[in-house]
Amino acid sequence: MSAQLLCYFSGLAFVRCGYGHYNRTFLLIWQNSRAPPTYRECLQQHTDFNPPENRLSLIPPALLRDLGYSDETTLILDVGCNSGELSGAFYKHLVPEEQSDRRKVHLLGFDLDETLVQRAQEINPLPSRITFIPLDITKDTNQLQDYLSQHGCSHFHLCLCLAVTMWVHLNHGDSGLLQLLSRLSSMSQHLLLEAQPWKCYRSAARRLRKLGRSDFDHFKTLKIQGDVADHAREHLERHCGMELIQSFGSTAWDRKLLLFRKT
Repeated sequence: MSAQLLCYFSGLAFVRCGYGHYNRTFLLIWQNSRAPPTYRECLQQHTDFNPPENRLSLIPPALLRDLGYSDETTLILDVGCNSGELSGAFYKHLVPEEQSDRRKVHLLGFDLDETLVQRAQEINPLPSRITFIPLDITKDTNQLQDYLSQHGCSHFHLCLCLAVTMWVHLNHGDSGLLQLLSRLSSMSQHLLLEAQPWKCYRSAARRLRKLGRSDFDHFKTLKIQGDVADHAREHLERHCGMELIQSFGSTAWDRKLLLFRKT
């Protein structure tokens, strides 16, 4: 995610935060009214809005073991890893420090934004186990296939797709969303999905209109609306050979965490 200051006045900062070109705009109330926030400060405030704990509190630490992954090489894919904070926290949540040397668990995170990927690499807590790369999955998966080959695997054991679907949906339409789900399911044994609800779409579009900007390319033509998570479940089960095996409830932002398995 990148952060760009749009305007600043008397402690109020409009900041556009984006997953690559999937941009979001937030109003930050900045305490230091003499100077606008820096890029790093904007990014930190956005991270504070939805810290890793909001999701991790719903995920059992023994998830990998419960799914049958214990001693063998286990690969995790984090789609839209941002600057890596959640990736690192998720890894440590599933693989305690005392087990990290013994267990062969590797995580690959990718993001459209090369600046964010560079930051993720700089703060990477476990560079021998966690890797970050710049990638646009809507265009290319060769790097993902190369990573699998390097580890002698044909698929990722667990794929994380957390709060990414809406931005792909808004910028690539219904077909783009379904293509993303199909692509992830084709290379994953398990998929942990957090799809933004429709009210988030309306909020994102409303923020753009208030700033006098044009709407998202596909917002008014989307046919997949309402319960987007249920639409995603239906596509994964009907067309991708996956089944919903568990719901971990909803996050503080009222987003369902759904776990799917390849049948």
